[in-house]
Amino acid sequence: MIPFVRQFDFTYGAVEPVSPLIRRVTARNPGPFTFTGTGTYIVGPDCPGARVAVIDPGPADDSHLAALLAALDGQTVSHILVTHTHRDHAPLARPLSQATGAPVLAAPPIRRPHDTAVAIEEDDDDDFQPDRILADGEVVSGDGWTLETMATPGHASNHLAFVLREENALFSGDHVMGWSTTVVAPPDGDMVAYLASLEAVIARGFTTLWPTHGAPVTDPGPFLRAYRDHRLGREAQIMQRLDAGDRSVAAMVPLLYATVDDRLWPAASLSVLAHLIKLVAEGRVVAQPEATLAATYRPA
Repeated sequence: MIPFVRQFDFTYGAVEPVSPLIRRVTARNPGPFTFTGTGTYIVGPDCPGARVAVIDPGPADDSHLAALLAALDGQTVSHILVTHTHRDHAPLARPLSQATGAPVLAAPPIRRPHDTAVAIEEDDDDDFQPDRILADGEVVSGDGWTLETMATPGHASNHLAFVLREENALFSGDHVMGWSTTVVAPPDGDMVAYLASLEAVIARGFTTLWPTHGAPVTDPGPFLRAYRDHRLGREAQIMQRLDAGDRSVAAMVPLLYATVDDRLWPAASLSVLAHLIKLVAEGRVVAQPEATLAATYRPA
């Protein structure tokens, strides 16, 4: 079982110190994909004149922008960092940049949709354009803080996480969340890439994970191993359903996700598809005619 962290004390719009170098402001955009809302992080000392960074400004929300600007009053924003271009993370980056003069840094934007047969909330901000493209391992710094870019594709092909070296902490975006497993939605989401990224995060031995949604994960080792084992267990369950005679994603999802909010079933179907694409590529499953939501599947 994944030791989810679902107890989360916060106040919408308030700037909340959560570590010596981190403050958080939570946007009022709760939902089945965003939990209590988008947590925007301010990295740097909480003192006048400090140079700070902002991670994941959040959705297009004037009240959230006003709350961020109030929290940043008297400080200089040197960098605006975006983990990925989904609409609960990226749209406010440009208005915040215009208000503060700080450049927006991110991976290249995505210009391809999720599977058009399923609509989910986490689609991309088509208007997003960073001022500077970040590469894996690139470092930016300010007053007493150093952030290292860590490429973590899988949830999105352009997903980045950010390592706060001074606290051995990772801003994990949506790659790892404390309250839920992560949606991996083809064609942009990729299960092979996701599992490889998860192994890379496990190998770093972080002290704390700061997801964009919800509470931090303060004991990452066991949590991440359980997160990985859950994915591998889901893959085994899919193989069991195929062995039992299920031949479609639609037949599997109600059984595999019987205890999950059915509003998440469309997204869950895409995660099942991501597993099936991986299994087809490995030669363990055959898809007719090809691996899509509408395909017929059988064990190889």
